Amino acid sequence: MTSSAIVSRYASALADVVTGPSGMDAAQALQQLRSFEALLAGSVDLQNALASPAVAAARKRAVVRKLADQLGLAKIARNFLLVLTDNRRIGALAQLVDAFEIQLDERLGFVRAELSSAVTLDERQKAGLADELSRLTGKKVRARFQVEPELIGGVIARIGSTVYDGSVRGQLDTLGHKLAAE
Repeated sequence: MTSSAIVSRYASALADVVTGPSGMDAAQALQQLRSFEALLAGSVDLQNALASPAVAAARKRAVVRKLADQLGLAKIARNFLLVLTDNRRIGALAQLVDAFEIQLDERLGFVRAELSSAVTLDERQKAGLADELSRLTGKKVRARFQVEPELIGGVIARIGSTVYDGSVRGQLDTLGHKLAAE
């Protein structure tokens, strides 16, 4: 496990390069890194080879280059993977890509929202919730939706450390606390 400070540093540096004047499309960079991440996650042998101190650094670089070429990765994405390989951080690729995505969102003016509902929401309801959260935060919202039947009804929205609880379960809990206090 790589420390969050190190992950943040690598993600920030990559975001600087991608969003800089000679960078590449941010969505493309993210997609390319996710494709390499999926390849790496799907092969225990590849993970072991890239993590093993018994495998020469030159061989690891050659493997990463070959896979990057097969996936058609841009130079920036390939070089980032080579830096991770050289610094023995390739095992933290999933964490780094997640942190990179968060960095990009922040730089592009997006905020992430985790929305939980008691039932599956239709597209109109999802769009309405995202629009309302955008209005509240003053930023564009990237919403992730999940179903939690124990909410009984309603929605809970989490944006960073802020929680908007509009669930029936939350209202029942509040009512219970008020009744217990009297």
